[in-house]
Amino acid sequence: MTPRRDIGTDDPRVRVRPGRGSRPRTKRRPRHADAVPGMVTRIDRGHYRIRLADPALTEDGDGDITAMKARELGRGRVVVGDRVAVVGDTSGRTGTLARMVRIEERRTLLRRSAEDGDAAGSRRPVVANADLLVVVTAVADPAPRPRMIDRYLVAAYDAGMGPLLVLTKSDLADASGLLSLYEPLGVPSVATRLGPRGHEAASRADGDGVDALREAIVGRISVLVGHSGVGKSTLINALVPGADRVTGHVNEVTGRGRHTSTSLQALELPGGGWVIDTPGVRSFGVAHASSSDVLRGFPDLAEVAQDCPRGCTHEAGVLDCALDEWAVGRAGTGEPSAGAEPGSAETASRRARVSSFRRLLAPSLEAEDPTARPGRRR
Repeated sequence: MTPRRDIGTDDPRVRVRPGRGSRPRTKRRPRHADAVPGMVTRIDRGHYRIRLADPALTEDGDGDITAMKARELGRGRVVVGDRVAVVGDTSGRTGTLARMVRIEERRTLLRRSAEDGDAAGSRRPVVANADLLVVVTAVADPAPRPRMIDRYLVAAYDAGMGPLLVLTKSDLADASGLLSLYEPLGVPSVATRLGPRGHEAASRADGDGVDALREAIVGRISVLVGHSGVGKSTLINALVPGADRVTGHVNEVTGRGRHTSTSLQALELPGGGWVIDTPGVRSFGVAHASSSDVLRGFPDLAEVAQDCPRGCTHEAGVLDCALDEWAVGRAGTGEPSAGAEPGSAETASRRARVSSFRRLLAPSLEAEDPTARPGRRR
């Protein structure tokens, strides 16, 4: 028989806490089988705006509720686009909070690497479960930044997302030089021209390009990215009636836009699908992406690269890279490929595609701007 512990008194009214470890805490957690599914559409200082899969559960029927993250989720980051499960008050009434208890598996995850400060090199998730990365760039005012576009493309291929290049202010300058950089990569593009007030301000007989953009993104989850001043918020206002995103102007002295969007927000498209607006950024780190991550976005080159030696980085100048043989019209055996004779249009197309692919692999993507003229300061 275990002797009774001496508590210093015989008074039965005195309660003594049991010793540490006498009753271990259980690791069993509730399954939350009755949790309601939804999607994170906005994050504001620890509060998550969620659109429920069944809008009828909310009091007003719009399906929007506010929730906080449950403690059992730990310190993992929840981002816009995450599919989550919530319990508690899902009425959506003012002042009510539901509890987010589960994050479903992500189909895609757009990430960026920190480049400055103590966090340099760390990876940060940006958006989850998106299908399309819409790279928005202005043809002029501000001038396009091809190296930034290259970084966005690398991030898209690493995330498993499809890219779409959207050119704004296409009536201000010729975009053929910029488009020629991305045609060999097979990146689709849409040209738009909108006035300061968006879709209503454009009165061109041949259209403003918004309808073509809407057709490309309808029914999908799309993320708009680009540096400040390129017209992301203007496009959002044209695509989503009533969005009323704040727009700004480009500084005539510095040539830079003003930050108007300060947080990510997902907005539902009238014809189905979602479009996610993001704040403008000065840089977009992709140090976390390797050559194999980028290669996933090019199925034809990935098949050729299977003949490369182990550890091949596929960069220019690497010995025995199978992409070099393929680019000049020879198969892995050294014999000419069918339809790719030297000097043919097919061989020229292959060379351009391999050259464009290798441009994305440049170390840290800090190579010289391919559109800059010799002797011109950037």
